[in-house]
Amino acid sequence: MQQISRRQFLASTAAAGTAGTVSSLTGFFGIAQAAAAPTLIRAETRVIEVAGRAATVFGLVQKDGTQGLVTEAGSDFNVRLENALDAPTLIHWHGLTPPFGQDGVPDLPQPLLRPGQAHEYRFPLETPGTHWMHAHTLQEQQLLAAPLIVADPAEARLDEQSVVALFHDFSFKTPEELLARLTGASMGTMSGSSMSGMGHEMNNMNGMSGVGQGAVAHGGAAMDINDIEYDAYLANDRTLDDPQVFPVEKNGVVRLRLINGATATAFWIDTGSLEGDAIAVDGNPIVPVRGRRFALGMGQRLDIRIRLPREEGAWPVLALREGGVERTGFFLATKSGAVKAISSNGDNAEGPLNLSLESGLRAIKPFAEQAADLSEPVIIGGDMEKYTWTINGKTFGSHKPIAVRKGGRIELAIRNDSMMGHPMHLHGHHFQVVGIDGHRFSGAVRDTVWLPPKRKVIVAFDASNPGVWAFHCHHLYHMATGMMTVVQYAA
Repeated sequence: MQQISRRQFLASTAAAGTAGTVSSLTGFFGIAQAAAAPTLIRAETRVIEVAGRAATVFGLVQKDGTQGLVTEAGSDFNVRLENALDAPTLIHWHGLTPPFGQDGVPDLPQPLLRPGQAHEYRFPLETPGTHWMHAHTLQEQQLLAAPLIVADPAEARLDEQSVVALFHDFSFKTPEELLARLTGASMGTMSGSSMSGMGHEMNNMNGMSGVGQGAVAHGGAAMDINDIEYDAYLANDRTLDDPQVFPVEKNGVVRLRLINGATATAFWIDTGSLEGDAIAVDGNPIVPVRGRRFALGMGQRLDIRIRLPREEGAWPVLALREGGVERTGFFLATKSGAVKAISSNGDNAEGPLNLSLESGLRAIKPFAEQAADLSEPVIIGGDMEKYTWTINGKTFGSHKPIAVRKGGRIELAIRNDSMMGHPMHLHGHHFQVVGIDGHRFSGAVRDTVWLPPKRKVIVAFDASNPGVWAFHCHHLYHMATGMMTVVQYAA
């Protein structure tokens, strides 16, 4: 398998409310109808309003103009992706486990789709879950993302309403400008949409606004929580100045399907006065965990089941920015419930995400107990001053693949030596969290796990899907500046 260089990767990165079972899923996306022909999803430009200003963004849009996709487990994923943008692009089906070649990562192995090009994807969907689709390029920052819900036919008779929310961070600046500010590179050296000028040693970030904000002490060292200050934070394309209000029934059951599609922002989910049960993470069922506050890193998904009160009312569900006062969210409201305005800023800055929730999660369907055939150390590191991020001391392009053989049980012992949190995502597989800081347990099944600074998490997966699969930080700018490698099957 031909390796692609970091320069090639960076270049492609820059170029680039109804009734029923499935139809009861409520959000800002459309419903895929069962048909032999593939569902058309177009990557196209659209205009939304953010804080009173028009903003040109991207979207993944069906024929009727709505975003995203709903399908059923037991059917095929059958999609025709059409590039209606004026730049190359490609879409990753985050949370699905397609055969190699249909994953949507540029040059692993599929090339970017040129403007006007289309490509059809078809493979079996075996397991249900809350997932999403997004560009695996800087276009993700421009909202080229949407929900991807695989409904469970076994839940067709459940008397519950599904509410889907995709959270995002938004800037009126281009992602190329944001990255240039982080790295100290000039827009000139980036040659507009080309990142080929990023191969040089990165400069420091003196004078950068919005970098390293929200630093806190961690074991005597400075911990950086956020490195970009955004103009707004969105829930289904909307801020709390004009939030989406989902109509619900008194005493009804609501299943929140929450997706953190932000590029560089982790959130605390706050359900306020509504206590709920977390019932799935990254699309995989867990032993219910009751609460009102849950951690949600970039790329992760969280399903929460809530029984609403018997009286009329309106209840906010908020996503609170880690390390800051900013927040976004939406409302659940009965017919006569009064929706009261909520500021986009809270009174106090939120603390950093931790592993308190993760350590208590248990999978409904854990992996079979089995000794590891391979235990691979994964050391993630970074330099905020130079803004370069590594796996095992290497940036992508100079990386050493994690070599596996089909049929083996693989453990990745991931240690975060940096002073920022990292959501680590593995393509083509689901893994189980089996250890935190030396404590072994049978944790949640996921595809993305949060690594706070100076912590160690062990995940296990079965090598059952041959190919070359990306393994990277889901902070977009950490990935773009090096924090990525591949899991590569032996020929």
